[in-house]
Amino acid sequence: MSHNLKIDMHTHIIPKHLPKFAEKFGYGDFIHLVHKEDGTADMMKGDEFFRNIKSNCWDPEERVQDYAKFNTQVQVVCTIPVMFSYWAKPADCWELSKFLNDDLAQLQADRPKQYIGLGTVPMQDTDTAVKELQRIKEIGLKGIQIGSNINDLNLSEEQFHPIFEACESLDLAVMVHPWNMMGFHQMRKYWLPWLVGMPAETSRAACSMIFGGIFDKYPNLRVNFSHAGGSFLPTLGRVEHGFNCRPDLVAIDNPTNPREYIGKFWVDCITHDPMLLEYILKMQGSKRVTLGSDYPFPLGDLEIGAYINEMNLSHEVVDDIFCNATLEWLNMKKEDLL
Repeated sequence: MSHNLKIDMHTHIIPKHLPKFAEKFGYGDFIHLVHKEDGTADMMKGDEFFRNIKSNCWDPEERVQDYAKFNTQVQVVCTIPVMFSYWAKPADCWELSKFLNDDLAQLQADRPKQYIGLGTVPMQDTDTAVKELQRIKEIGLKGIQIGSNINDLNLSEEQFHPIFEACESLDLAVMVHPWNMMGFHQMRKYWLPWLVGMPAETSRAACSMIFGGIFDKYPNLRVNFSHAGGSFLPTLGRVEHGFNCRPDLVAIDNPTNPREYIGKFWVDCITHDPMLLEYILKMQGSKRVTLGSDYPFPLGDLEIGAYINEMNLSHEVVDDIFCNATLEWLNMKKEDLL
C-alpha cells in the first residue's frame, strides 16, 4: 500500500553541540554532550552519565535517509524531555529553551518539506513561558512539547492556564510527553520508570487536564498525548467508574463524564501492539490517532508504523494515521509539505 505523504509526529532531536550551561549558570544538572571517537556522544547530566546517543539524534541528513527506508517524508521534531530543565531558574531555562527552539526553527527553515518543529518553554514560570510562546510563533514553530507534570504539579493547576490560553490563541499545538516519572527512585530496577511510570504519567496528565476542565476552558486547544495516551484509554472504564461512584473526589472541578472527552484530543499510535491499536482506533477514531515513533530511541517504533500496513485497515484509516490526523492537530495543509 503506497501513501502520498507520511508524517511521523513524535520524534526527538538535539543540537550536535550544546553549551555547558551548568558552567555558564554556575549550578544544576544541565545536559551536555561528550562526543566520542566512534561518532556517538554521551549525554551527561551534570557529572552523571545519562545515556549514549548516536549521530541520528542530531544529523538531519542521516535521519532523512533512515526515514526513506520506511517511506516517511516528514518528521515532527522536538527536544529530548530531559532537556526541559523545569527545575532551573526561569531566566536560565528560558535561555536554554531559546537555544533549542532557534536550532529547531533553523532546521525547519532549511528543510521545510522534511522537518516541523515543536518548541519547549520554561513551564515553571508562566510569564516567561508565554513570552517564549509568542517568540515560538514568530520563528515559525508549529507548537510545543511539554512534560506530563511540572515539578510534580499537575497540568490542571491554575498557573498553567495562561500557557494553554496562549497556545490556543497563537494556534500552537501541544504534545504532552511523560517525564519526571512518579515513583522513579522507588522502582529503578527492571527499567520500570519507562515501562510502568511513563504510561501512568501520561494518564495522569490526561486525567488532570480533563478533571481540571482544561478542554472546556480552551475548546480550541489542540493536545496530543504521546505513547497512545499511556494507560488512560485502556483504563478509561475504571476512570469513568471512579467519576460515577465518587464524584465528591473526582468531579470537584468538572461535572462532565471523562468519556465525553474522547475525540477532543489526539494520541499517537505507539502501542507496539496491533490489538491495542485497534482498541485505540475504536475509541478515538482514526482522525484522532497520529503516526508516532519516538525515533531514534530503542523503546520507540523504529520501523515507523510499518506494522500498521499489515493490520488490514482501510486505506482511509491508514491515511488518517499516516497523515491527516497530524495535519489537523498541527493545523497545516498537505500542500505545505508537498
